[in-house]
Amino acid sequence: MTGSNKLYPSAGSALEGVLRDGMLIAAGGFGLCGIPELAIEAILRAGTRDLTIASNNCGVDGFGLGKLLDSRQIRKMISSYVGENAEFMRQYLSGELELEFNPQGTLAERMRAGGAGIPGFYTRTGVGTVVAEGKEHKDFDGQTYILERAIVADLSIVKGWKADETGNVIFRKTARNFNVPAAKCGRICVCEVEEIVPTGSLDPDAIHLPGIYVHRLVQGSHEKRIEQRTTRSRVFDTTRRKETA
Repeated sequence: MTGSNKLYPSAGSALEGVLRDGMLIAAGGFGLCGIPELAIEAILRAGTRDLTIASNNCGVDGFGLGKLLDSRQIRKMISSYVGENAEFMRQYLSGELELEFNPQGTLAERMRAGGAGIPGFYTRTGVGTVVAEGKEHKDFDGQTYILERAIVADLSIVKGWKADETGNVIFRKTARNFNVPAAKCGRICVCEVEEIVPTGSLDPDAIHLPGIYVHRLVQGSHEKRIEQRTTRSRVFDTTRRKETA
């Protein structure tokens, strides 16, 4: 650990003393975009088990959070989309994995509320569906709402693009989805980034996550795999005499 006491040389060292069996982890990312690859790998190596993970999805087979499914380290997922992972489906249908299914906006708001100190909120989303089963219902202005509880995680793991040494973070495009609310709802937030710059060199108006939410910071390289690669062959347009995609 160096500098501002937030900088760590690796994800493994940043998670040292934090991981424990049975903990709740909020993981950022959207699909495979902006996922905390280094932290996931460190958790895999640490062998921490019986985890509950709140994340938009669970990666794909053999990558992202899918690695922790393969190693049977996840006991329960709190997710909104699970359609890209065959092992997820197998474990769920066989009863090996618990699933708390959330509409995507509800999951994001549960994380945001946890970070804002709001214990719960009412929403119309999910009323009349299995999502509403067992939850408190209340009417406002003639409409029925259900109570959703905030998520306060033991640990947040997120991935940013650039940060300064005090932990102010910038995310790029789609990677901003879920990373900000996931980071804010954790009692401890470990953030990995592609680049760390000197304090004061970032435009304050460009910062998406203030450093007060980031407790430990790691710089590293990321594979950034594409979830579904779609390509088409090159076509030569004889009339316009140029190559087009």
